[in-house]
Parts: sequence; C-alpha cells; structure tokens
Amino acid sequence: MEPIGEVSDPESLNPTALGFMCGLEIHQQLDTGKLHSRMSSELFDFKFEEIPKNWNRFERKLRAARGEGGKIDVAARFEQLRNRSFVYFQSPNASLIELDEAPPDIHDENAVDIVLTMSAMMNAKPINSLQAMRKTVVDGSNTSGFQRTTLVATHGILDTKSGDVGIDVVCLEEDSARKLNSETTTDGEKVYYTLDRLGIPLVEVATAPDIQSPEHAKETAIRLGSLLRDTRRVRRGLGSIRQDLNVSIACGDRVEIKGCQDLDWIPKIIRLEMARQIHMYKLANQLRVEANLPLLPPDRSNDNIPVENRVAASAKSRLPINILDVSEIFSTSESSMIQKSLSNDEVVLAVILPGFAGKLGVKTLDSQGSQLPRLGRELASAAKLAGVAGIFHSDELPAYGITEHDKKSVMDKLSLSNSDAFILCVAPRWQANLALESVINRARLAYHRIIQEVRNVVIKKGQPDDGTTTAMRPLPGGARMYPETDVPILHITHERWLAIEQNLPLNQEQRYSLFSEVEISENQIDALIRAELDDIFLSGISGKLNKSLPPLPSKAWASGLLENTESISNDSLAAAIHLRETNLLTREGVMPLSKLADKSNISQSDLVSWMSSKIKDLGFEPADTSSVEGAVDEAIEEMRGMIDAKGMGAIGPLMGIVMKKLGGSADGKVVNSILRSKIQKLK
Repeated sequence: MEPIGEVSDPESLNPTALGFMCGLEIHQQLDTGKLHSRMSSELFDFKFEEIPKNWNRFERKLRAARGEGGKIDVAARFEQLRNRSFVYFQSPNASLIELDEAPPDIHDENAVDIVLTMSAMMNAKPINSLQAMRKTVVDGSNTSGFQRTTLVATHGILDTKSGDVGIDVVCLEEDSARKLNSETTTDGEKVYYTLDRLGIPLVEVATAPDIQSPEHAKETAIRLGSLLRDTRRVRRGLGSIRQDLNVSIACGDRVEIKGCQDLDWIPKIIRLEMARQIHMYKLANQLRVEANLPLLPPDRSNDNIPVENRVAASAKSRLPINILDVSEIFSTSESSMIQKSLSNDEVVLAVILPGFAGKLGVKTLDSQGSQLPRLGRELASAAKLAGVAGIFHSDELPAYGITEHDKKSVMDKLSLSNSDAFILCVAPRWQANLALESVINRARLAYHRIIQEVRNVVIKKGQPDDGTTTAMRPLPGGARMYPETDVPILHITHERWLAIEQNLPLNQEQRYSLFSEVEISENQIDALIRAELDDIFLSGISGKLNKSLPPLPSKAWASGLLENTESISNDSLAAAIHLRETNLLTREGVMPLSKLADKSNISQSDLVSWMSSKIKDLGFEPADTSSVEGAVDEAIEEMRGMIDAKGMGAIGPLMGIVMKKLGGSADGKVVNSILRSKIQKLK
C-alpha cells in the first residue's frame, strides 16, 4: 500500500499506517571521576578565545583503523576523506591518557556500580564479564581515534503509560572531547577541541524499536531520563544528557538523528523525518518511471536486491562523475562571493544532473513553518561534509548574485536541455572536486530508498531552527568495533550484583510518599525532589542532619534550601536557620553569616556557638519586642488613613515601613503578628 499523507502537513501523518518504527539512545554523564583515568570530571567553561595561554596544545590527523573483522567502517572511511586536522587543548584534568600517550586505567568502580544499578532498575540482565571495546571515531572528538565502550547489560524493560519499551543494551562509555571552533583552510578544515570532557563516564541506554508514536518517543525520553536521575549519581545541567532518535517508516529506512536536546521538539523532529522519507520515496519512483526502471515497493522488506543492483548500475551510467571547470564564465559575474573566491585562486566547478530539472526544489515551508524536504538540500548536505560552505543548483537560480545570463551561459557550456539540472561549487580545486563527487554519489542514491545515515538537528541560536535535519555521515556498522586490549576484563560476581539489587535507590513515587505527612506545599515538594534536595530536607526536619541541632521547622528549612543559590553548605545553612527560628538572628543575616561560616571552615558541632558569637558584631541581632511595637505604633499613626481604607490589606505596605524603621533588624514573622493584632484592635 502506497504511503498515505501529505508531506506538507507532517502533523497529519499516521504513524501506524506508515509502518512507523522508533527507538531511543540516551547518553547520560555520570557524576564520578573519568572512566579510564583517575582524573576529575571538572568542566572548564571557556570559549575558544578564552582558553588560557598556558594550556598545552597538540595538532594531529586521524586515520581509520580496520575493525575486528578486517574491514574499515564506512563512516570512518568517509571521515578520513574529509582531510581534517585537529588541535587539542590540554585542560588541567587531562592527563597523558586523554592525550593517548599512556595506556588507560581499569574501569572506575563507582561508574560501574552506577550503571549496574541503572541496569537493575530496568530489570536488565547483566553481563558477567565486562570487556571494553574500541569504537572507531575519526571525527576528531577523541585523540585516539576511537571511543572505549563496555557492554554492561541487555534485555531490560522500561514501563511507560503508553506501553512497555524494551531496553536492548546498557553500555558504559567515555564521553568525547568538546568542540570549540573550526576554520576553513586551503588544505582542509581545522577543528579545535578541549579535553576537559573527554573520558567522563557515560551510560548509553538503547531501547528496542517499541515506541509507538512521535509523542510516545517524548514520553519514553522523559521516563528514561527520570529513571537515570533517580540514582542521584548523574550529572545535571546543559549537555549532561543527550538523546538520539532512530526513526523509520515502511517506505523509508532507519535514520539516526542526533542533537535532540529539547524533549519538547522530539515529536516534531520525528514527524518531519517521516515527511522527508515519504518525499524521497516518491521522488525515487518518479525518477524510475522516467528511466523506465522497476518501481520501489512501498515496504522496504519487499526490496529485491537484483533489481536494486540493476537500478544502481543505471543511475551510475546516467550520472557519471564528470566534473567541469566553468570558472571562466564567472570571471565577470556580479556575485561578490564568487569574485572574492576567484581572486583567492579558488575555482568554479560544475556537474550535470540529466533529467533532474525541477526535482531539486527551492525553499518552501510546510503548514507549521518548517522547510519542506527537497533533494537540493540533501545534495548541499553531502557537499558540506567535504568542508565547503555550500553549492548552487540550477533550480534555485538566478539568485545569490548569479544572474539569468550566468545560468544560461553554464547551460550552453554544458550543452544542457531544459530537463537537465546542474550543480556549481566554488572552493579550492581539491575541495570542490571532493564536494561534487559527494553530490553525484548522493544524486545517484535518489533513485533508491533513502540511505541509512546519521543526521543532525539544524541548530540556530542554541535551539532547533525548525525541526529539520541535515546529513552528518553514513550510519556506522559493526566494522567500527574491536577489543580494547589495554583494559583488563572486569568480572561481575553474583555477590556484587545481588548487593546492587538489594540497595536500589528510591523511585519518584516512593520519594513523594515520604512527604505524605510533611506540612509544606506541593510546589515545594516538587521543587525539592527535582533539585534532588529531598534527602537533605528530610534529614534536617528529622534532626539527623546535625546532632547539635534540634529538628528544623519544615517550611523554614524547605524555603532555605530552595533559596540557596550561593552553594552554601547544608550544615551552615541549617545552623543559621535554627538561630533565625529561635529569634536570635535576623532573616537578612542568614545567608551572609552562613557564607562566613563556610569561609572560616567552622566544624559542624561548633557552628551554633560560633555564629551566636558573631551575630551582634555583624549587626544581625533582632530588635526586641518593645522596639518592634514602638515602630509598629509609629507606622500605624502615620498611615491611619490607608488602614481605614484598606483594613487588613494595609499590612503589606506597613511591613515595609516598619522594617525600614528597624533597619532590617526585626523578624518578619514577629512584625507581621504584631501588625495584625494592632490593626484588628483598631477595627
């Protein structure tokens, strides 16, 4: 059955009718030291131009290695062809191991225990012998050219409201280096990385393709992220968790989409990919009809290999790699970009796409404001992977300073008919050749079902532009994996696994149940649990936080924890709140006195006595009751008219007046109580 639905309205596409399949891969940083070195996982938030001058830097080129089966992975081979060089900045937490100048250490035991715990929480089956593997990665994000990955568990289950989702694998791996900048040179792209993130442990969780809809994908990502955070052993903040989507429909094929940081965008990103796969399927069959070739079946499971081989041979014959120099035509072009490039000894090269006129498309938007899929954009993505800024194609010309006369001159030079299209690339000759070769190879694939590849969400100003994606590289295969012989096999004993199972962390429901008799608002409960402060809170109100303190009032302790934006220690904050609640310290003195205690390294048992000795000298001693009553009486006398008009509604403005009179030395609750009492008597 042919795919049903309008490409211009992705929201209307029916996942079930289209044979939708989807799985998630989630990568979450763990809150431990680095996985295979005993360095810290501290991140240094420097931009490229802010990197300290005393940080060492190293420049390298990487080449693809053969996998365990003796083959070079297709994605690794492609990266090597891009002719890039890499500069690495050695951060203070990067050792010789991160530089690939020393053998790795064994697995960090804390990281192993955390991932085993996560596995048990998903009822996954542990692997009894953990063998680190090398996964070829030659995009520069790892100095060694590979990433270390260890399979920890398989065959788990994640429960969601829309149905159970299988967990295929749980892995422990190293995070990559952080990209800072890139620049184009005449010899190829130069990419700059910092090594602070390289080696931080990640848990990778890959689900089975059990996700039923784009909305279910978002639900699954939220549920899985929540489960991982329940361990209280994962890092928080921007970039600490990353979601990849594996998406296909029957008339398309599996595509891995990276860069899905904002969970709210997941459904839209998936629906746009569904629309793209439908568009490319229909375009392939249009090309086949015109070439008198057998049509693609609507379901990829019915593909016929001999037929596809015949189509591939025909596409190769129709689209030979014949790259032509048309620089002379543009020697007087009105395009300032082309003139600047030519003056820098770059060239304008062209390739012909016979029969493709009108099939490359121009930029148009769907019903939700996202770019509609078009072949021209796919060809541009292929060219950009060679490092060029982009391409020009005949469907979008005249534009960019290229006139109708320029376009006609190219068509005449290449002897094209009105049914033919052409592609232009302006770059150094070697790079333009590589880019146009990539364009032809991608155009040949337009006769087939979409290729399996890794794509990236288009980001603009730190968030998805419109939910569309661009090609990154071919989808990697098993040839990229081979054993890591420098890391010993780690055996997981039955006793260790049993201890993990018997000490699982509380889940969200269990944590909320602990608050059933606590007198604070639901908003505060939610905030405490989201901020992972609930354990500290419960410890404080039970008197277990500091034996020298009585149990803290629940509302005051909750507010103090949630308002602590200055990373004050829990011990100092608790001692100050205790003094405030016993009317020995003003509200304004809580944070300054707590910070001073932290800075002075006061021991837990001495905090109350030390703070008490400092209160008067620092001006944080509360005013006595008689002083408060005097200030209240003055304020009431001054604002009697407002009190007569507003009644109890005057308390808010009066509070500010009284506190000002007392110089902030009174307890707000005391002032409020006296004000209420006196106004009620007036009434």
